[in-house]
Amino acid sequence: MGSLAGKVVIVTGASRGIGAAAALALAKEGATVVCAARDGKLAGEVAQSIVAAGGTATARACDVSDYNACTALVGETVGRYGRLDILVNNAGVIEPIASIADSDPAAWARNIQINLTGAYYGIRAVLPHMIANGGGTIVNLSSGAAIRPLEGWSAYCSGKAGVHMLTRAVALENADKGIRIFGFQPGTTDTDMQVAIRASGVNQVSQIPRENLYPVSQPATAIVYLCTPAADDLAGGEVNLRDDAFRARIGLA
Repeated sequence: MGSLAGKVVIVTGASRGIGAAAALALAKEGATVVCAARDGKLAGEVAQSIVAAGGTATARACDVSDYNACTALVGETVGRYGRLDILVNNAGVIEPIASIADSDPAAWARNIQINLTGAYYGIRAVLPHMIANGGGTIVNLSSGAAIRPLEGWSAYCSGKAGVHMLTRAVALENADKGIRIFGFQPGTTDTDMQVAIRASGVNQVSQIPRENLYPVSQPATAIVYLCTPAADDLAGGEVNLRDDAFRARIGLA
């Protein structure tokens, strides 16, 4: 029996990259996974892969920048499975990559709406159910950009900085209600987002060779670990996959 047997999980941005890898890894540990993404077809393919491997999963199209869509997702999950134990707030975008003076205001605002407001919407939607059930786990995908500014990434850095503070605020208000929340920095990982970053040629991150990026399996392993009681002492703070002590703790070289 897996370490997450009996748990019900929502993973946002589960159509590809870290989200898809996390959904597969969580299901392998016995969790029932709801794969949510704007592209419901791709999320459905991830869910089908989980089912084909013997796991339990469903998929739903959901734009996290729409609060009503988030509450509907949570309501349907609880209605179908009777509970909700874990939220992986993974959905996010990097665009616009541009200097502030040249950036498109609508695209900049859209970034914040997805990366920060979307994370809040997910948390706001799940908290009442988790609290009523005696607790739950939330993993917010954070970034080194939350604490370090990077040229051309003003929207992304600002949004992730907000997520960093949101994580701390949720912990402050809800730790005594059984809510475990983590900000997780996955490092530079081989995803479609990194393809866009390399294509931009902007700032030092775009210069990192693809062979030096983490495979998506590594942040997925970390997310599974954070969803287990073994990570209780880390709750309420930021966890960085680049940290050697944390990597050793979860069995990564």
